[in-house]
Amino acid sequence: MKFRGKLVDVGCIQHFTRIVGTVSKMIKSCVLRITVDKLYFILTEQAVSGGVQIWCELPQGHFFDEFAMEGVSEDDNEIFLELSPENLLRAMKTTQTAKWVKLKLTKKHMPCLTVEGDLPTIGSHQRLVVHDIPVHVVARRHWQDYQEPLMPEIDVSISMPQIRLLRNVIDKMKNLSNYVVISANKNGEMKLQVETEMVSISTHFSDLINPTTRKDGASQTSSQSSRDSSEFAEGRIDIRRFSQFLSSQQVNPQRVVCNIVENKMVHFYLIQDDVSLQYFMPAVAG
Repeated sequence: MKFRGKLVDVGCIQHFTRIVGTVSKMIKSCVLRITVDKLYFILTEQAVSGGVQIWCELPQGHFFDEFAMEGVSEDDNEIFLELSPENLLRAMKTTQTAKWVKLKLTKKHMPCLTVEGDLPTIGSHQRLVVHDIPVHVVARRHWQDYQEPLMPEIDVSISMPQIRLLRNVIDKMKNLSNYVVISANKNGEMKLQVETEMVSISTHFSDLINPTTRKDGASQTSSQSSRDSSEFAEGRIDIRRFSQFLSSQQVNPQRVVCNIVENKMVHFYLIQDDVSLQYFMPAVAG
């Protein structure tokens, strides 16, 4: 296995760092999947740990000026590395002003993802910063555990309000309850609600957009259930994990779509030109 990538554009270096920062705020450990044309940050959490799943996808051509990789074999030309995104973030933060940054798979005392940056200097001397990030190479037999999660039939799909606004609402609600009910309909309406024995609080949003196409370009009519446009679909989710998701965002997405599968799953899809991030949260029974 071999992997080597080089980022030269300072904007790409900083944007890649922001993406790693977003992932690191949500999870402590993830799998980095490297293919010929894309990088993926993946989390597949066991149900006993909350069952949250994350799928972050980056086209390598948007970030890397040089990119070369050789997978396990010709037939399985991919690499799966388990690592701490926080360690990768620390390394990337030291290279924000670098002339270039290289990422490569190396073998030290253990397999490592090595981050190397050429920092600016006054004279003609080269000043390199090097970080070796320990990784665990995921065996081929476990790759099936890190495939893109299947999306069930969606009951309602809606574009969410500004993340900053949602974050302010949820920060207040999470002091009252461990769970929040997210509901929406096909008339562009969305509600956030928490309930306790003493109080029930809800925040309503209107005039939101109901997307008509899925991320793969297929018509929503094939993926959304047929239900009355004013009927709300809902999912009850862990409010602290939802707050963590909202607080982690550093990529300034063009929009965030919320897909609700009635009482089963709430799926958030962040859309940006050169990155997509999906966050799957299982619904919790009331």
